[in-house]
Amino acid sequence: MKTLAWISGVAVAGLIATAASAENVKIGVVLPFSGPNADLGHQIDKAFDLYIKLHAKDIAPHKVEIVKRDEGPPTGAQAKTVTTELITNDKVNLLAGFVFSPSAIALAPVINQAKVPMVIANAGTAWITNLSPYYARLSFSMWHTAWPMGSFAYSKVGCKTAAVAYTDFPPGKDSTGAFQAGFEKAGGKVTLSVPMGSPAQVPDFTPFFQRIKDAKPDCMYVFIPSGAHATGVMKAYGELGMRKAGIKLIGPMDLVPDNKLQDMGDAAIGTIVMSHYAVDLNNDANKAFVAAWHKEYGANSYPDFMSAQGWDTMHAIFDTLKKTNGKVDGEKFIAAMKGWTANGPRGKVMIDPETRDIVQDEHAMEVYRKADGKLGLKVVDTTPQVKDQCKVLKVGRCGS
Repeated sequence: MKTLAWISGVAVAGLIATAASAENVKIGVVLPFSGPNADLGHQIDKAFDLYIKLHAKDIAPHKVEIVKRDEGPPTGAQAKTVTTELITNDKVNLLAGFVFSPSAIALAPVINQAKVPMVIANAGTAWITNLSPYYARLSFSMWHTAWPMGSFAYSKVGCKTAAVAYTDFPPGKDSTGAFQAGFEKAGGKVTLSVPMGSPAQVPDFTPFFQRIKDAKPDCMYVFIPSGAHATGVMKAYGELGMRKAGIKLIGPMDLVPDNKLQDMGDAAIGTIVMSHYAVDLNNDANKAFVAAWHKEYGANSYPDFMSAQGWDTMHAIFDTLKKTNGKVDGEKFIAAMKGWTANGPRGKVMIDPETRDIVQDEHAMEVYRKADGKLGLKVVDTTPQVKDQCKVLKVGRCGS
């Protein structure tokens, strides 16, 4: 009886120790859930929710609690307010999300003071990660896509001259600047630069594109914050007959996100983007991801590049929680995240231990009509394991 009592006591003690070691990790998720850019937030949020649903057991006995807040318009003001509340009132352990660059830029002083790790699932202005040692980015820098697109457009697409058009906020200027640097280094010439209003609302792109049509460049490189803006771009491009006029449409993946692609029609065919993700990417992890997405959200719902970033963001957070045994200390958590690597929907990805930015394959992709009648993206060229070239080349604020 003493032996049984002793064994029982040990078992109870073990259960108590296990319970004591289990951590409840509170994650503040900040994404745009309202306004014209809400679709961008929902694409990432769905990926977060799906990953947690399928992988909650991976971090047992630890659990995550998600507290969601609306990032608001792309000014950074509302994001700063709600994130400050998440830190001070909700006592979150870490933060994730952030679609807009102005949000991440405005938050740097808050994060540096609070020392709360913040994992960025989208905001792409290159020098953002230089603003705080508590930032890690699982999405991209504008230079990941725009720099290689510059040389590809000149050498493979046949663009000797190009116009650039951009939504007038930091990532737009960053993206077109990176494209121009890569394009002109390869031998091309940018002949026209057209700012196209704020990201807070979708403008009529017709007058901006008419200026470009009249200038007759070989290509037009367009940056917009995806979602509804992408639909507006394709509408104006088609109605103005710009492809028939010999002006090729190129840009980053924001132009043809998978969740909007089927509504774009024939105007989208022939568009070439540089991207790290498309639903049509042929790898096992992506096939499983897309199948799980359709099962959860329906056959007519599609993940896009933001969804893939959201999936990998939560994957990196979960893997790091396993490494830290559920503990979230700002400096130690980010240190544990450096060098993280995985095979996800995008293929192989890694967090550069020097910059805390993503390293990933970049694909030149062309929109085409598939045998089943749907639009798709086919890979025509791949640059493997691209680092943020803004930091590699130490351009502007990337060199600080």
